Amino acid sequence: MNFDFADQAPKMMMLLWGLVAFAVVVGGLLFVLDAVPSYFARRREAQLVAASASGAPLPGRSKPREGFFALFFLLPTVLLLLIGLVVPAIRTTLLSFMDGGSENWVGLDNYRWMFAEDAIVRVLLNTLVWVTLVPLAATAIGLIYAVLVDKARLESVAKSLIFMPMAISFVGASIIWRFVYAYRGEDQDQIGLLNQIVVSLGGEPRQWLLDSPLNTLLLIVIMVWIQAGFAMVVLSAAIKSIPADIVEAARLDGVNPWQMFWQITMPSIRPALIVVVVTISIATLKVFDIVRTTTNGNYDTSVIANEMYNQAFRYGQNGQGSALAVFLFILVVPIVIFQIRNLRQQRREG
Repeated sequence: MNFDFADQAPKMMMLLWGLVAFAVVVGGLLFVLDAVPSYFARRREAQLVAASASGAPLPGRSKPREGFFALFFLLPTVLLLLIGLVVPAIRTTLLSFMDGGSENWVGLDNYRWMFAEDAIVRVLLNTLVWVTLVPLAATAIGLIYAVLVDKARLESVAKSLIFMPMAISFVGASIIWRFVYAYRGEDQDQIGLLNQIVVSLGGEPRQWLLDSPLNTLLLIVIMVWIQAGFAMVVLSAAIKSIPADIVEAARLDGVNPWQMFWQITMPSIRPALIVVVVTISIATLKVFDIVRTTTNGNYDTSVIANEMYNQAFRYGQNGQGSALAVFLFILVVPIVIFQIRNLRQQRREG
């Protein structure tokens, strides 16, 4: 297949103009973010030097000017939030009360369908299993890693290896684990690690991703494998921040390692534990890539985000897809509110 640059010239020009526009916008933002604060800093410094030289009182800061300055930097963020989050959220909510073609108003029919359709109820139950098991398992495994690796030999190397799955995209991790769960017939050599282990122990290979509900649990393993490294890093930092005098006092009192863990370590790292569980819970509620890459949502493995995509983009049911999106948003909001309240409480206690 020959590539003709002449035929592709319009596309190449569009790509070139896109790159130029990106460079101009990003470069302009970087210039403004560097030049504007520098200008006001130099101006303020000149005013202070002049006032000091003349013996006049030092000029105070103008609150209206500082408010305008803060608004100047907040405005792009506010605009991006409006364009990328607020407006789509409002539009999606409106679409959830309309039919598949987004033409007729159907009220709450899409939400009734969500809880009446057996396949969608199964999706909701799968999501509940995910959001229950993944945060608990990933946090527990990450905590075990943090305790075992803390102050061990080659600690940095061990932490790097444990954290490495976080550097892999969800799609890449899913492809890796698809090879782990791969199946071949009994008369063929197994390329899947799990089936090879089963065959080596005298068992028969299985199509792991076809058996429900086992396949959902096997997909959960992928998410736990990815998130455990994140939990380990955060909890390890929290453990290292425990004051040494508290640890030393506990040792002088004769506590054993088990008592040290439950009576000293766990209470001290409670805020970090909450942050880890909340963060992983939000990531789990939005999980899409793992299910899409491994099973495409088949064999009773679909979750809300995957089904939302199917309804809106594969089946053309914008109303039902939007209803699932709104329901997912409603599930995330309480977790976010809890985290905000927890952070405020920590600030008051601090």
